[in-house]
Amino acid sequence: MRSRHAGSDAAGAVPERAGTGVGGHDDDAKRGGLMAWIREVAIILGVAIVLSFLIKTFLFKAFYIPSESMVPTLEENDRIFVNLFVPRNFALQRGNVAVFKDTKGWLPAVPSAPANPLTDALEFVGLLPDTSQQHLIKRVIGLPGDHVVCCDTSQHIAVNGQALTEPYVNPAEVPRVVPFDVTVPAGHIWVMGDNRNHSSDSRYHDAAQPGSGFVSIADVEGQAAVIAWPLNRIHALDSYPDTFKDVPAPK
Repeated sequence: MRSRHAGSDAAGAVPERAGTGVGGHDDDAKRGGLMAWIREVAIILGVAIVLSFLIKTFLFKAFYIPSESMVPTLEENDRIFVNLFVPRNFALQRGNVAVFKDTKGWLPAVPSAPANPLTDALEFVGLLPDTSQQHLIKRVIGLPGDHVVCCDTSQHIAVNGQALTEPYVNPAEVPRVVPFDVTVPAGHIWVMGDNRNHSSDSRYHDAAQPGSGFVSIADVEGQAAVIAWPLNRIHALDSYPDTFKDVPAPK
């Protein structure tokens, strides 16, 4: 009997050894769970980066507004999404807010900032807005063939003889009159800022060198569609079709 009890005691020690073994399996399971979680996070991040890159390349691209030239439509430091289907798949319309490359040197030269590989990479894949100084944003006033004049007797801009009432122009200041009389050539547009007294747009560049105020449609990245930041300003941007509905086709 005593030997059986001793044997039972010896046998009773087995669960403790087994317990030690189970604890080891728990550690392995935790490590395996951690690795699985890391893999899932990596996959999610990878998919997010790929989707962001595809969206930025084919659908919408984010931009940062560095100046006051489009006040009150756009404020300095706004972040916007630009619709890349325009003009790639759909034609530009009068009143569209267009983002275009500065291929004519409208912008003053700025010293190059130190490279930040992380920021550059995030901008490249579309996770941060484009903060480069190589783009401008203005409103399309004249399309190819349009005759655009400033100003009529009421100080209104006229397109193909139709005077415009422009509700998007900054109401805080009376725009200075900058006379011009142009016909937009094929493949180009005539653009102006909504903050007329603070926008170096087609008016000034054409005056300095006739013809240089026209923007090539090939340089247009897209139509500014939405303000995405700050949160209290999120809304779709208006092209004001009623302003241009009575403008006749160019002759």
